[in-house]
Amino acid sequence: MSPTMRDDLLAAGLAIFDRVGFEGATVAAIRERARASNGSFFHVFASKQELAGALFIEVLRHYHAAILAALDPAPGATEGIDRLIRAHLGWVVTSRREARYLFEISRNEWGDDIRDVQRAHNARLAEGIERWRAPLIACGDLLPMVPVMFISQLIGPAQVFCRAYLSGRDRTDPRNEADTLIACAVRALVPPDRITASNNKKGAAP
Repeated sequence: MSPTMRDDLLAAGLAIFDRVGFEGATVAAIRERARASNGSFFHVFASKQELAGALFIEVLRHYHAAILAALDPAPGATEGIDRLIRAHLGWVVTSRREARYLFEISRNEWGDDIRDVQRAHNARLAEGIERWRAPLIACGDLLPMVPVMFISQLIGPAQVFCRAYLSGRDRTDPRNEADTLIACAVRALVPPDRITASNNKKGAAP
């Protein structure tokens, strides 16, 4: 079976899941959208759940790539926080269907078969962030804290707006809140004296 058929089925699955949810989706509807025969579907995926798990990994990979791209080339502390938050908000808006699948539709029970792959992708993301973060902690430009706390302070508040946007509870573009979210994250993650120094540099006459 060609990679194209697999990609077509994943794209069809994403569209159907986005429209009717996982429970409402059927293999027949996915096959029809992908223009695939019954035999073609089951040659690639054993079940709707297997397709959903594979799609989760594919979307997770796209999201992680967008986040890590924000750190290339490696920025300073405040700029890095700015880039990471804007990358998260930007991906959610420009890849709304994928983001909705990743953050709103996916289910924990799909994870049994893909847990190791998911863990490996998460580890690569964590390593990429730590390569940027560790030197900044060492020189005092970022506050020392465990990685999970750093991520929760960095992305957690933005996710509140993103989930409301993805669920349809609030149609306001979450990127509108970027400046405030970045300012709050900087206060939570950067030592106060470094924030003052950075602000003084920005306000200095050329």
